[in-house]
Amino acid sequence: MTVKIQRTERLVRIASRFLLFPSRLISMTQMAEGFRVSKTVISDDVSIINSSLTEEGIGTISVDRGRTGGASFLPTLSRHKRKEILETVAKLLSDRDRVLPGGLIYYGDILFDPMYAFSLGMALASDFLECEADVVMTSEVKGIPLALFTAHCLGLPLAVCRFRNRASDGPAVAVHYPTGTGDVQAMYLGTRQLQKGKRVLLVDDYMRGGSTAAGMLLMAKEFKAEVVGTGVFIASAEPAKKAVADYRALLRLEKSQDGTPLVSIVS
Repeated sequence: MTVKIQRTERLVRIASRFLLFPSRLISMTQMAEGFRVSKTVISDDVSIINSSLTEEGIGTISVDRGRTGGASFLPTLSRHKRKEILETVAKLLSDRDRVLPGGLIYYGDILFDPMYAFSLGMALASDFLECEADVVMTSEVKGIPLALFTAHCLGLPLAVCRFRNRASDGPAVAVHYPTGTGDVQAMYLGTRQLQKGKRVLLVDDYMRGGSTAAGMLLMAKEFKAEVVGTGVFIASAEPAKKAVADYRALLRLEKSQDGTPLVSIVS
């Protein structure tokens, strides 16, 4: 005889399913059967979890009242939570020890730390939750962790553009685009990573002139895909005119009065 588990344990286990698979529909009917309770009980449990997640400021649970009877966790950061995350990262990046030649800053350790990359990915996912993308696209190398966690939060696959074709990627499409220095750069994407006609969200780690993002736009065009948004970790204030006109950045890199790089939140 199977014994029903206590409600506290059930709440924890249901919440874990939503958090492990964000933006993916989970059947409430299957949960009711698995936990040996009515669907009404599961619905009440989901309501409690939704209230808790909303209070934490990390997202909400959307319930499909149709035939599927499913629910999904949507990572929509509250204004306060978003500000808290970005202020922490901006403060770290504003350390003078991070200044590099050419007015750049070192941020690789931030993006390759899962704790920060996940939080930043959730912030970008929140910004583009309504764009209804089918796939997230980025370019190697530093943009991959941010794009991967953004894709995870949106429940989407990730396509990675490379600057060198690899035999392990199979057949690939190549595009050529001008860089900020006037050179011409090649970019490759395996044909199995992106299907024609898909809706694409572009994610880039750093944008100065926007040439890399512009290259990804050309790549999407080659696949006859529709670009529905462009998200950036850090955008440089200069030059003001970018190769990509429509984008949204989490942080902005500016220069203080003494010429020192300064990182601030983009509201």
